[in-house]
Amino acid sequence: MVLVGYSGHAFVVCGIAHAAGLSVTGYCDTEEKINNPFNLPYLGSEESDAAIKAMAVNGFFVAIGDNAIRKKVTEKLSKTFSSKNIIHPSSVISAHAILKNAGIMISAGVLINPLAVIKEGAICNTGCIIEHECDVGRFSHIGPGAILCGNVKVGENSFIGAGAVIKQGIVVGANCMIGAGAVVVKNVADHSMVKGVPAV
Repeated sequence: MVLVGYSGHAFVVCGIAHAAGLSVTGYCDTEEKINNPFNLPYLGSEESDAAIKAMAVNGFFVAIGDNAIRKKVTEKLSKTFSSKNIIHPSSVISAHAILKNAGIMISAGVLINPLAVIKEGAICNTGCIIEHECDVGRFSHIGPGAILCGNVKVGENSFIGAGAVIKQGIVVGANCMIGAGAVVVKNVADHSMVKGVPAV
């Protein structure tokens, strides 16, 4: 696959790809990066001839941590090329969970239990737990070590900080920010930011 974006988050994606035995053929970015720990060929921007040819053959994965930018780039490229999922082999994903569409990242140590739904472009970061019947919205980000208890709904473009815990049955709206270590015990309206224990 071709990576779109090549900085810190992309380095995690490369690590997952290598662990999963996947080949990363190169990267696209606005400029060539001095820091290239995986020695990937630079293909130019995603609109360059080299990138277009590579994505036509190998597909792409948008390795950009920012939810809004990841969404914009994925939606644009998906009109022409095939988006991939990237899943670390140490993750445990129930056979009864659903990965809906592509562009999904499942990192090392992630646990996804039955009837959970992970939607397009979502990031399930290192060691997070997504319990039964959760719904993780498009282009959302579940941070390292976060826990979604059963029947939690996370709206599109929302960010759940590292180590946060979302109580069972809670709805986190779209475009929300949940602070690291927060304990969320009541629903969170769209476009809200909450933090603390309990989160307010």
